[in-house]
Amino acid sequence: MITIQLSWLGSRKVGCSVATAVPARQLRCLNLGCGRRVRPGWQNVDAVASAPSVQKHNLLEGIPYPDNSFDVAYHSHLLEHFPRKDAPQFLKECHRVLASGGILRVVVPDLENIVRNYLRALEFAKRGKAGWNANYDWMVLELYDQAVRSESGGGWNAYLCQDPLPNWEFVQQRTGVEAREMLAVVRSQRATGGLRKPSLPSKLHFAFTHFPRVLKNKWTHVLLSKADYDALQLGRFRRGGEIHQWMYDSYSLARLLREAGFQDPRKMSATQSAIPNWPSHCLDNEPDGSICKPDSLFMEARKP
Repeated sequence: MITIQLSWLGSRKVGCSVATAVPARQLRCLNLGCGRRVRPGWQNVDAVASAPSVQKHNLLEGIPYPDNSFDVAYHSHLLEHFPRKDAPQFLKECHRVLASGGILRVVVPDLENIVRNYLRALEFAKRGKAGWNANYDWMVLELYDQAVRSESGGGWNAYLCQDPLPNWEFVQQRTGVEAREMLAVVRSQRATGGLRKPSLPSKLHFAFTHFPRVLKNKWTHVLLSKADYDALQLGRFRRGGEIHQWMYDSYSLARLLREAGFQDPRKMSATQSAIPNWPSHCLDNEPDGSICKPDSLFMEARKP
């Protein structure tokens, strides 16, 4: 069983072109795959509970709420981590738990935007335009790395370890808060000489508290050849939730939403929504108004 693990203004109302918006009252809101973006007053769900208010649940097993429970359902950079075959059922689950007229807001990496910027970077790099060789390298990573990486962080970590980073402004413009957070971690590790090795007491405590898991891993290591053990570890990593299983553009995501029973799928901006006072929830933007993940596709649809 795959477990999805996602480890990510003012109160003015933003205008929206969607014809039917959720009424301005006390909304029942659901935040799926919330990670560290836990919202007070919302139901927050994730495979790993980052706070006491987060309900721990594997979303591949469905959404643990009754029919018609919410006015708003939201998930960001979650759907692409589901195997393609499981995405339709998950969106049907979102449809099920929403009340009539409820809004589903989906945020995913924007395949169209990434591809267009990759082609632009490729053309400029081929022409020898200054700085675009580095921008090309980054766009290849943005397009492909998270689908093929074999260790946490993959090529992104290696790229951000460069000192100096040749195109920080471009990377930050593309990925926003995520890149800044990753760069801070990389610099912290560099300043302390890399990842600290756990102390002997820490190792003993882990072995004691996770004895069945440690014993099973030790026996697996003994029974399997190195090649088979390495293949098992790679499989565990790739099924751990970090890998992108599929990518979406506005056309394919809108089609998928319609097939799940939703109406009026619309592409939005980070701060544009049919959900009243959306920026004040600080899910797709920071309190200062900056966008959390600028490379994203923001889409909303309505349950009839």
